[in-house]
Amino acid sequence: MINFDPVAFGVGALSFVLAFVAAGGFALIFKAIYQAITPHNEGALIRAGNSAAAVALGGAVLGYVIPLASALAHTTSLPEFVAWATLAGVIQIVAFWVVRRVALPDVSARIERGEMASAIYMLMISVAVGVINAGCMTA
Repeated sequence: MINFDPVAFGVGALSFVLAFVAAGGFALIFKAIYQAITPHNEGALIRAGNSAAAVALGGAVLGYVIPLASALAHTTSLPEFVAWATLAGVIQIVAFWVVRRVALPDVSARIERGEMASAIYMLMISVAVGVINAGCMTA
């Protein structure tokens, strides 16, 4: 029979809640910053039914939370988690900037027009950067 230790569970549950709240807070902060730096208004576009904006923004958020999960699994303190979370956000924003400046300069206009190919491309870039970022955190 498996024994249940309520004290150990309480300590673990408290750690879980703190980590979840910290990661959720960072995800919301990243989303707000990302939306502020993009030339297009994702919120308005999504409310108007623009699926391309939702896909691109969703990809950016996914690309950010993947390394957050890695940071949660590999860090031992809140300050260390904050440092990795900040770095992950910077890397995602730099990835968007590089795509916008080098690979697809009119990506914002394309997303505003609802072009799914550009949105899927951004999703793919964001998730790929996030996976690489997460893998680098495990080293």
